Amino acid sequence: MKFVQEHLPAKTGLNKLPSASPLPEANWVLVFGSVNRFNDKGFAKTIKKRYPNAEIIGCTTSGEITSDGVYDDSIHITAMQWERSTLRFISKPVNSMEQSHALGAQIAAELKMDDLKGVFVLSDGLNVNGSELVEGLQEILPNVPITGGLAGDSAAFKQTLLINNDKIQDRVVIAVGIYGEDAIVTSGALGGWQPYGPPRQITRSNKNVVYELDNKPALPLYKMYIGYYANQLPASGLNFPFAIMDEKNVNVIRTLLAINEKENSLTFAGNIKEGSTVRFLKSDHDRLVLGASEAARQILQKDVNINDKALAICVSCVGRKLVMESQVSDEVFAVQRLLGMQTGITGFYSNGEICSGEDDSHSLLHNQTMTIAYLSEHNA
Repeated sequence: MKFVQEHLPAKTGLNKLPSASPLPEANWVLVFGSVNRFNDKGFAKTIKKRYPNAEIIGCTTSGEITSDGVYDDSIHITAMQWERSTLRFISKPVNSMEQSHALGAQIAAELKMDDLKGVFVLSDGLNVNGSELVEGLQEILPNVPITGGLAGDSAAFKQTLLINNDKIQDRVVIAVGIYGEDAIVTSGALGGWQPYGPPRQITRSNKNVVYELDNKPALPLYKMYIGYYANQLPASGLNFPFAIMDEKNVNVIRTLLAINEKENSLTFAGNIKEGSTVRFLKSDHDRLVLGASEAARQILQKDVNINDKALAICVSCVGRKLVMESQVSDEVFAVQRLLGMQTGITGFYSNGEICSGEDDSHSLLHNQTMTIAYLSEHNA
């Protein structure tokens, strides 16, 4: 696999790119940028003109991840040429949030083949139930690494956009199937958050809305735990996510999106089933950076060769970015130190992360987590 990367910082137009692309034979181009940049006149057509033979996909972000750190309001382009593998691209409209599970299953059924090595997914970040989309994909492809994320919009939560060749669209899911014995697709995921307080049981919930914890109204209990920060809800909820526990370990993290004072309920960026055991979480800069390092370490434990050319697509949560503020690039540099200079870095801050982590056969929607899709090809 060959790849080249181009970056345009804020206030630098597409016209500053050379007219000839640096990898004209590319067959897959990934583009990440702000909503503002995706709305530039002729944005999609300009990139398609530079890569006429490639499938071009990408999404808007809450920050663009590059090997040089994290940027806002920039454009990051990664052009790849997969030389010994086959790629298949599928795009489906999102007609309603209720159809998220069926949409995932439909995409998976169309991608399913014996030599499928992995799936990378980009989704609208506001009009999809990410948990159910991933569950639908996972049901049909139970032993295939599924990675990717939900588009962001700088935490405005108004509109997210995707690029699909020469079109800019919302309410769409795009998936890439990667096939062939030479393809390498694996992943890592870890949060770096610390549980505090006693375990609590979800005694009443409906999909991603939690009404009761231990048979008590959820919102007053949550406010009691976060103290001073309760006055700044729901924004401050990004600093205090929930952990869904698996025995004694954190299985998956859920970010608070909204509160309802009338119903005393909490709405999260992913489903939380009744009967689940949860704990409150808190973190700081050092723990989040350590979490990112451990996500990269999971990949190294899977017998990859860091001397081979590879691409790491990092999808991290906007909540982590808000906690780390000006030091957010540290988690990207932590990943790069472990995966080595032969590994290119791209990615984005998202409204939800899709990853299989330590066990490549079981993918989940994550929140508040650094996830890494590691893509490469065996040498000829």
